[in-house]
Amino acid sequence: MNLTGSICALATPFQVANDALDLDAAGRLIEYQLAAGTQALVIAGSTGEGAALDTDEFVALLETAVRIVAGRVPVLAGTGLQSTRKTIAQTRLAASAGADAALVVAPPYVRPTQEGLYRHFVEVAEHGGLPVMLYNVPSRTACDLLPATTERLSSHARIFGIKEARAEAERMDALLAFRSAQFRVYSGDDPTCARAIGSGADGVVSVAANVVPGRMQRLCLSAAGKDAAETRRADAELAGLHELLGVEPNPIPLKWCLNRMGFGANHLRLPLLPLGAAYHAQGERVLEELGLIESVDSRAPTGTMNLESIK
Repeated sequence: MNLTGSICALATPFQVANDALDLDAAGRLIEYQLAAGTQALVIAGSTGEGAALDTDEFVALLETAVRIVAGRVPVLAGTGLQSTRKTIAQTRLAASAGADAALVVAPPYVRPTQEGLYRHFVEVAEHGGLPVMLYNVPSRTACDLLPATTERLSSHARIFGIKEARAEAERMDALLAFRSAQFRVYSGDDPTCARAIGSGADGVVSVAANVVPGRMQRLCLSAAGKDAAETRRADAELAGLHELLGVEPNPIPLKWCLNRMGFGANHLRLPLLPLGAAYHAQGERVLEELGLIESVDSRAPTGTMNLESIK
């Protein structure tokens, strides 16, 4: 899995009327990503509300993505669950649906030891049927996959990289020390991804790429190419969006943005609720400044996407 650049952690659109998957909106969002240069897609991760999907929905969403992508970029499935047995089963399900790899988060809530994490990821890699990208996000899981444990895992033939969502430069530097052609390191934090890529990370698994796929890919390219001036400019241009996407837990602000751009309803599954009204004006301003909507009338259910913004 020789992935570089911007990898989009794709949101999952739902219909308001019956809370069902909106596969039409998902398809349009996927095509938007591919047209703008996104290098891979993550389906049913935390941004995609994977924990809220039924088994049939998980399969249908993946199969739809695989069919639409048609081999143009790799499709990764978010398969990490609380137990190792369930994660293996979910990973096998993703393999049968056509996914190219699995993004496997550290088991949330159960707080395993480092040895438990090591054995968990080895079992998933050996029995899940897909190449594995590790995913460390302590703010969501209540456990931290430490660099020493990641280094042990990096030599496994079926573990090809890690998405590291901790923002500290020290953590990224520790992981980059054992990055290789067989084990890649990806940022999982949009606001600091340019710094990480400039230091040697291979790319970013991005939330913001849902909204600005072309800009995120160009940011990755400029950072990897050591173009400091262009990287600073591109990063500064996205600062307002990064701030907006963090005002409430992901993917709440993201779903609001996608709705304003015409990619499905502003609908999440409980216990997540739509973005608070206090942030709507900020959102309108950010999307207008990025040229993503033509209307800033917050009373309208959706805005009009500026197609020039993806070129």
